[in-house]
Amino acid sequence: MEMTFIAPDIECDGCANSIKKALGQSPGVETVDVNIERKSVVVGFDAERTNGVKLAETLDDIGFPVARESDTRA
Repeated sequence: MEMTFIAPDIECDGCANSIKKALGQSPGVETVDVNIERKSVVVGFDAERTNGVKLAETLDDIGFPVARESDTRA
C-alpha cells in the first residue's frame, strides 16, 4: 500500500533526511520518498504491519505534523 502525506513544515534536505530516517525505522515501511517542493511524503508500507495513523503520528512526533493524507493504492 502507498500513502501520500502533506507536511507543510518540510523545508530542506535536513528535514527530508530526518523523515526518511524516522519512517524508515518504522515496522512495515518499505519505501519513503520526500519531495521538498511539494512538501509531500510518499510512504510504501505493508498494511498488515502498520497504517496511515501510525505513520502520521511518527511524522508528528518528529516535528512534521500532517496537513493532509491520501491513500494512493498501488
